[in-house]
Amino acid sequence: MKTWALRAIWICMPVVVGAVIADAIRSWSDAPRVTASVLAWVGWTIVLLAVLVPRPLSLTVARFGLPITFAVAVAASFSGRPSVVTAIGALAVSGTALTLGTRGDFARVCAQGAAYGDEERFPLKVPPALLLGILPAAVGLVAAAVVVGPLLIADRQWVLGTIVILVFGFIGAFVVRLVHQLSQRWIVLVPAGLVIADPLTLTDPVLFPRARIAGLGPADPTRRPPEGACDLRLGASFGSCALLLADDADIMRRVRNHGVTVHANLLLVTPTAAPALLERARVRRIHVRTD
Repeated sequence: MKTWALRAIWICMPVVVGAVIADAIRSWSDAPRVTASVLAWVGWTIVLLAVLVPRPLSLTVARFGLPITFAVAVAASFSGRPSVVTAIGALAVSGTALTLGTRGDFARVCAQGAAYGDEERFPLKVPPALLLGILPAAVGLVAAAVVVGPLLIADRQWVLGTIVILVFGFIGAFVVRLVHQLSQRWIVLVPAGLVIADPLTLTDPVLFPRARIAGLGPADPTRRPPEGACDLRLGASFGSCALLLADDADIMRRVRNHGVTVHANLLLVTPTAAPALLERARVRRIHVRTD
């Protein structure tokens, strides 16, 4: 339901946010004004396709497009040209879209959009260090490359605009790849058992057959993991789950782009919707622990 709300809000975005953008750029010269309009329509179309066709790539697009739209709405609203009512409406609509598009519900829909057969995919939470540091920086880099750079060139600041596009675009290409990896981190319930797919911590997805799973349940975020546990949470402790195995499993951890084999019978992960994961695991005859 929340995904449909996001789609409805985004379809209305040109009317609400477009109005404050139009007011803010009305006094600009022709070239920058036309460039800003084209960029706004192109960005809106790309994000519209992402929310209408949810896939892991769609989540990556939303993680860039929605905050950039909110930032543009803020800048346009405080330019002093739009009316107070128009500015408040733009901030409310773009802020709501940002909230809906970056929460777990849309991430779950995007993950499930790439599922094969009888799979249920549950995204893993974004690590706090990335959520508060690298992700906002990545959005800023991409915004500079695709918005600020073209506007500078349209304003005939050729050298500065070209430098902004090349420098920020080059750096942004690397951070976009990292952000896209965040959209490919899942716990997957399959007929044979459970799969953990996390390109940030594992070299390859790992299947844990149902027969080897001794229990799956909530983990206490205040307790330090026992020695020998394989902690894949990357700092996202609240809402985490513990996967207990009947015997040690060989797990290929990713350490500085190299694979290191570890042996563990306890793994810690943090899905965005732990209660839903545990409920569906119980339905699939995986032993769910409550202690």
